[in-house]
Amino acid sequence: THLSLYDQARHLEHLVKQRTEELNTTRLEIIRRLGRAAEYKDNETGMHVIRMSWYSRFLAEEYGMEPEWCELLFNAAPMHDIGKIGIPDRVLLKPGKLDAEEWHIMQKHVEFGGEIIGEHDSPLLQMAKEIALAHHEKWNGKGYPNGLSGTDIPLTARIVAIADVYDALSSERPYKKAWPEAKVIALLEEEAWQHFDPELVPKFINCLPKIHQIQQQYKDVFDEQ
Repeated sequence: THLSLYDQARHLEHLVKQRTEELNTTRLEIIRRLGRAAEYKDNETGMHVIRMSWYSRFLAEEYGMEPEWCELLFNAAPMHDIGKIGIPDRVLLKPGKLDAEEWHIMQKHVEFGGEIIGEHDSPLLQMAKEIALAHHEKWNGKGYPNGLSGTDIPLTARIVAIADVYDALSSERPYKKAWPEAKVIALLEEEAWQHFDPELVPKFINCLPKIHQIQQQYKDVFDEQ
């Protein structure tokens, strides 16, 4: 009887563990897909969020963060621009330069992102909200929405800022050509101490061999018709 009860308890424990893993996997997949849904608003392939999430993870690893933290960042980063869902298409999809009023509206996407993710006791969603709110802050304090500077900007957002800009510049879009890598790297180095954390930029450059692999694996494919 005791052996039977023990076996039953072990079986139930296995089922609970399996179910928990399934729920975690489902939750992560939903988060990734929501991030891609926001990206589809102004990038029809949605591959940007996948690539920049990998770049963020590589940079976090290069910086020496714990594996669990790097994994959390990898899964939170796709939500960085979820607030774009709240930006009118006339602003988000405008082909030319935004005027002052339109730029003010565009900047609201960080606050919208924070509101969409909301308050939650999940470390993953807490990190996602932190990134959504702060990934447009700048090292010199001239970013938005709160004008944070230096290490007052969360490390998560400082990492994602570099990964996000690198991918945006180095990727082709239907409306623009990709920048040559040398030009992108030159900009990152030039913007260290201004836009980007100066300690993170050279570490990001160290990650380029792995970044190139991800660029090949997750290429954008646009409809030429």
